[in-house]
Amino acid sequence: MAPRHFLDIDQLPAKTLRRIIDNAHALKKAGRRTPAKLKPKGIESSVLVMIFEKPSTRTRISFDVAMRQLGGQTIMLNHNDLQLGRGESIQDTAHVVSRYIDAIMIRANSHETLTTLAEHATVPVINGLTDKSHPCQVMADIMTFEEHLGPIAGKTVAWVGDGNNVAVSWMQAAVQFGFAIRVATPAEFKPEKSVCDWVRRNGGDLTLTTDAGKAVAGAHCVVTDTWVSMGQSDAARRKKLLKPYAVDDALMKRADKNAIFMHCLPAYRGLEVTASVIDGKQSVVIDEAENRLHAQKAVLAWCLGVD
Repeated sequence: MAPRHFLDIDQLPAKTLRRIIDNAHALKKAGRRTPAKLKPKGIESSVLVMIFEKPSTRTRISFDVAMRQLGGQTIMLNHNDLQLGRGESIQDTAHVVSRYIDAIMIRANSHETLTTLAEHATVPVINGLTDKSHPCQVMADIMTFEEHLGPIAGKTVAWVGDGNNVAVSWMQAAVQFGFAIRVATPAEFKPEKSVCDWVRRNGGDLTLTTDAGKAVAGAHCVVTDTWVSMGQSDAARRKKLLKPYAVDDALMKRADKNAIFMHCLPAYRGLEVTASVIDGKQSVVIDEAENRLHAQKAVLAWCLGVD
C-alpha cells in the first residue's frame, strides 16, 4: 500500500483535511493522553526522523513533542548529519532511511527535495516547510481560527505582505475548506500564477490586489508573515516595497469588529506588524503556535494510519 504523504494542502481530499482538523481539536481537548481511537496501531515502536535543512523553533519542538505524546520516538538530524551534506542523492537517502524508521518530516530549502524524497520513500513523508509551501502551519492556523470564530467555511481571510510559501498554503486551504481568501501584495511579490490558476480552476474565492485596505475590509482574519525569509539576500529592497503592507491598528480597524490577527512567527515588531497589534487583544499568535503541536499530532496520526 502506498504511504500516506502529507505534502501540500492541494494534494489531499477536502474530506481528509477536514477529518485531520477535527482530530486535532479532539487531541487538544484530550491533552497529553491520546485517546485510543486517535492513536496509530503500533505507535509504541514507531520512529519519526526529522530532517532540518533550515533552523527551526516551532516545527522542531512541536513535531518532536507530538510524536512523543502519540507514544512514538523521534530522531532529529540536520543537513550536515546526513551524507546528503557530502553529495549522496536524496533518492538513496529515501530508500535507506525508509528501511529504518516509520515516517519522515523534512524542513527543506527546495520543494523539489521534498517531492523527490516522497517519490522514493516507502514511509510517509511530511512537509515541515519548503520554499513553496507550509501546509502544517496553515492546518494549525485553521484550527486556531475555528477555536476563536467557529467554522471557517464561508468566512473571509486576508493575507497582507509577501505572497510567500505560507500564503500559498492559505490559498490552497481556501479551496479545500470553503472560505474566501484576499491576498494583498506588491506586484513584485504576488503569488505564482500557477497557484492562482489552481485556486480559480477549483472554484476558490480568490481576490488579488495591491491594496492592503481593500483586502482587509470586513475580513474575519488578518494574516501576515516576516518580510525577509531565511536565505533571502535582498532585505533592504523587500522592506521598502513591503512597508505599505505593515499591519497596524488602522488597518485592523478595517477588518470585521471581531477579527483576529495571525502570524506564524518569528515576528519583527515595527516591520510587518506593530507591537500594538501582535501584542493586542485581537492577536491569537500564541494560540496559533501552540496549535502546531495539536495539528501536527493529527497529521502524524493520519500518516500512520488513523482515519
